[in-house]
Amino acid sequence: MPLLLVSYQIRTLVPYPIQSSPTFRTTKSTKLVSSNQVSRKPIHFLPLTAKSQQTHHSTSQSKTQDEGISAEDVKVLVKFKSRYNYIRVLQVSRKADHPFAGSRLLLLDEPGNIHSISFLFKSFTDTYFDVFATLPPILPPGPIGILGFGAGSARLILELYPQVVIHGWELDPSVIAVGREYFGLSKLEKHYQDRLFVYVGNALMASVKQGCSGILVDLFCNGGSCVEAEDSRRDGKVVMEDTLEAMHQVFPHKLLVLSLGNRKEDSSVALTGALPDLDAWKKALPGALMGYVDRWTPQSS
Repeated sequence: MPLLLVSYQIRTLVPYPIQSSPTFRTTKSTKLVSSNQVSRKPIHFLPLTAKSQQTHHSTSQSKTQDEGISAEDVKVLVKFKSRYNYIRVLQVSRKADHPFAGSRLLLLDEPGNIHSISFLFKSFTDTYFDVFATLPPILPPGPIGILGFGAGSARLILELYPQVVIHGWELDPSVIAVGREYFGLSKLEKHYQDRLFVYVGNALMASVKQGCSGILVDLFCNGGSCVEAEDSRRDGKVVMEDTLEAMHQVFPHKLLVLSLGNRKEDSSVALTGALPDLDAWKKALPGALMGYVDRWTPQSS
């Protein structure tokens, strides 16, 4: 049973019959094809000191995603503890000198890991959610499952691929509630009533009657504890490398990794299967996503 993305012949994106009444069962799926993000970056805030403010305004270069956002540019819309997570929703000012300017962020856990991001005036996020949106063209017709759901990856996929049906599972009902209120999930559910189905429950017990053509895995262990551990004594880079090594042992010569940064400790997305025809893959994507195709590299032991 493959755990990540299996290679298929790339098909032209044409509509196909959609099941209008999918059946959900709490039994294990017989088909599991997924893309797994194995590390996240926490968001950092710059201290509001005169020195940091002076540096912020005098610099002529834009910040990268790894650099902090000035606290004066961030508004906390809501924060609370659910059964599984410490949940915060932040609004970043459009005037912020940061790639996330004008965005709304869903943060979970103590390190401040970003689980969803949305912009008011654009769909692309320049994060791993965009990488997920490159996968439908290399999947056969059929529903796509998302294990670990905050609406971050669903929106772009639904907008770009009119034939795709999504089933999403999330353990924490509070995450779904926040997604509906602050990230437009309610609008997505109303607009795509026959294409988006959201379930609250254990994603590892998820199943669709006729299976899924692909599954995006974006899960964490122990409820709110993420791969980049809350325990400061655990090195997130080591955890990520150990995860990739374990996957490589299960899928020898069929594990591909895409790094979202220039450093080894930066976040990565992994998939299994032989690398598809890159030129055909690019032709099936919008221009803003084509650049991700060439960034997949085989994982070595």
